[in-house]
Amino acid sequence: MKKITIFKKIFLAVFFGGLAFTLLNTLPSCTVGSHLPRPLLIQKYGPLVKDPAGILDLPEGFTYKIISRTGEKMSDGLLVPDRPDGMAAFPGSEDRVILIRNHELMPTQAGPFGKDGALADNVPKNKIYDLGGGAALICPGGTSTLIINEETLEVEKSFLSLAGTLNNCSGGPTPWGSWISSEEIFIPKGYDIYQKAHGYNYEVPASEKIGLTTPVPLKAMGRFRHEAIGVDPATSIVYQTEDLNDGLIYRFLPDYPGELHKGGRLQALVIKGHQRFDTRNWETNSFPLNVPLEVEWVELNPADSPNDNLRFRGALQGAAVFARGEGMWFQDGECYFACTNGGRKKLGQIFRYLPSPFEGTDRESEQPGTLELFLQPDDSDLARSADNLTVAPWGDLILCEDNIRPFLFGVTPEGNIYKLARNVGFDSELTGCVFSPSGRTLFVNIQVAGLTLAIQGPWKVAEEIL
Repeated sequence: MKKITIFKKIFLAVFFGGLAFTLLNTLPSCTVGSHLPRPLLIQKYGPLVKDPAGILDLPEGFTYKIISRTGEKMSDGLLVPDRPDGMAAFPGSEDRVILIRNHELMPTQAGPFGKDGALADNVPKNKIYDLGGGAALICPGGTSTLIINEETLEVEKSFLSLAGTLNNCSGGPTPWGSWISSEEIFIPKGYDIYQKAHGYNYEVPASEKIGLTTPVPLKAMGRFRHEAIGVDPATSIVYQTEDLNDGLIYRFLPDYPGELHKGGRLQALVIKGHQRFDTRNWETNSFPLNVPLEVEWVELNPADSPNDNLRFRGALQGAAVFARGEGMWFQDGECYFACTNGGRKKLGQIFRYLPSPFEGTDRESEQPGTLELFLQPDDSDLARSADNLTVAPWGDLILCEDNIRPFLFGVTPEGNIYKLARNVGFDSELTGCVFSPSGRTLFVNIQVAGLTLAIQGPWKVAEEIL
């Protein structure tokens, strides 16, 4: 039975993949030239200073503290899982920070239950989404939560908050005080060791109480290789990225604001008047810089796709294609997202979406939302492979690079770039950048090293153009 299912999946992937390739090669062109304007490189905080410990270079006046390491024992008796990824920070009691972290893990990688899985006996089985192959092969992905004293940067409590999922890459915070944790993988139920289907979002409350949330897959939000989400607090609409070279941008309209588990409608983004638009700019700059283009949305029903074909179905309905949509952040009425492989040199793009005043209603066509290519550096000295991102309290974008010895870099509202930090200690991407609610502390992970760091310093200073 498994062999038939796998053969069917391969056939559908080849068929729809070939169809999508054909469609994308018949796209209309609105080329505006072979080169986009080069952003300015600025020194907002001065040059990076060599770290005596050989871990993270920062500008003068900035400091970091390692607040968590893979393998440490947590307050619930479990172990800090490996490969921390997307994060969000929430206000706790008495100025504490609640930091929720994803862990991008597959079976056999260092999860919370130890090498032999013995610690899982201390956890109720109904709190683990997928027991996988049992013992050492329990699905090890999920989230951990840290309760941090921001004055001392001490972790006062730590615990596992979501268990039994896979490859939890990013996600995003909600305005109602929870974290959406996203699986960046698609696996059918019954395949190999897996007892349940994977490829979903899960909601984790921001809580100081030690304990696991009941893992409920948010099936109406779509089943695909999820990366990140951004929530509009005015409407509760959730925007989503898909980490594939032919991925789409999705939005989820919940039936009940703030209650994602009660269902809703899934849609894909279309550039109005340009069916199946290729935003990737790999061949020519068909998507112009800083030109807002009107969008519309098409329905994807059913959303719980068993054949991993949502993006192909979206393409058939005219959805635009993106080059590995990854980090996303919604703030102050704007939604920014990164496409890690976009641009002529495949070094990345940053898009900005401005919702319609009538977003998600029957009147949306009167004044559509707009999508704009905000940044495409096409220069490795400026930026490479932007992934996780956040918006600083003063409006700058802060982005993690996904490559070897990467930078943490900033982008001003004018589109100028500055270097904020560099990982010099490990061959690992940086992940999960997010500010504390006070704006005093920036948290970030060095993923492969299994480290979570807290960075503080003089955030607001004058800019100097190089």
